Amino acid sequence: MSQRTAVWITGVGAVTPLGSTYEAIAQGFLAGRSVVRPVSSFDVSQHPSRIAGQIPQVPCPRGWDEASFARLDRMEQLVLCCCTNALQNAGYWERRQELRIGLVLGAGAEWLKVWEDDAFRGGTRIYEPERDTESLIHVAQRKLGLTGPAVSVSAACASGNYAIALARRWLEMGWVDLCLTGACDLGVTPLSLAGFGNLRALSRRNDQPEAASRPFDRGRDGFVMGEGGAVFLLEPAPLARKRSAHAYAEVAGCGASSDAFHMVIPSPHPEPAIAAMRQALADAQVDPGAVGYINAHATGTPVGDVAEARVLQAVFGATVHAVPVSSTKSITGHLLTAAAAVEALACLVALERHALPPTINLDDPDPECDLCHVPNQARPHKVRVAVSNSFGFGGSNTCLVLKAA
Repeated sequence: MSQRTAVWITGVGAVTPLGSTYEAIAQGFLAGRSVVRPVSSFDVSQHPSRIAGQIPQVPCPRGWDEASFARLDRMEQLVLCCCTNALQNAGYWERRQELRIGLVLGAGAEWLKVWEDDAFRGGTRIYEPERDTESLIHVAQRKLGLTGPAVSVSAACASGNYAIALARRWLEMGWVDLCLTGACDLGVTPLSLAGFGNLRALSRRNDQPEAASRPFDRGRDGFVMGEGGAVFLLEPAPLARKRSAHAYAEVAGCGASSDAFHMVIPSPHPEPAIAAMRQALADAQVDPGAVGYINAHATGTPVGDVAEARVLQAVFGATVHAVPVSSTKSITGHLLTAAAAVEALACLVALERHALPPTINLDDPDPECDLCHVPNQARPHKVRVAVSNSFGFGGSNTCLVLKAA
């Protein structure tokens, strides 16, 4: 496959706090309704932050035996549900063993909850080799019967964008015929809630859960955790055209860099993040003025949102106030490892529905985040090019450019 042959997204599978179908998720993003609620899956009485965007259960996908599916761990259920639905949505479920289908996935450690429970019971559980993210990827590959290469990506909040970029590259190199890619995470656990809480990174608006996630707002006090996942089927455009497939978008450009500064604090020097965005735009052969929507990484932390605003101001210069920006974390919470993938899905919604998902709870915009915001309500807007930023813990900066196909 030629390096400049377009790669399209032709299948989508997702499970999020907004729902587990593309239509439900699209409606949720555009309705601008928060899904943040008090955590009910474990005792949070001793935690400083007691709210999150959770999924109640992972639905059994069509074609799976419900009893067998119910016996799987939740993380296995989530990955298999997203992958199955993406294959079915693209029309490749019945042909999945005939083609070289790769799997590149960012996967947060649901096994953390397994080992937490074991520790609380005295540490008697026997170690199971499958309980790590790399093995999970190969478990999913075997259960799905996929014969292409498979690998997990670990880049914190940026994992989904890295996975999509790598999947696109595999297609360009001819390693695979098709590729499943995205990210999943079930990170709302006692240990992670305590850890981020002790870092004072989480919102403490426990009495107002729906108003707690407020990126770019002057009253923001930290992010809200979330969980879920999204997986996409990437396909060479010529093959998709030949079979008259529906294309959600073209994966047009990718960029990445590292701050090399601090584990959790954004670098005061924005040059690496700026470089990642410029690399993605150049890769997509897109001028900044052609961008119609930016899904910001903005999590709602006092420092991080300002840092990203400065990056956007540097990249877009005088046109920054003409490019709409929103953070859908205000709606779903921060899905950690799965954040970039679910936010890429929000960009598909903007491209397909010609409407911009809002930043809800943006009642008093921070003057240090002087951007073209989409506050509180979706805005009709024809989008041909969408950009999604994901800046992960550890200083991983990624940018994804999606075009209308």
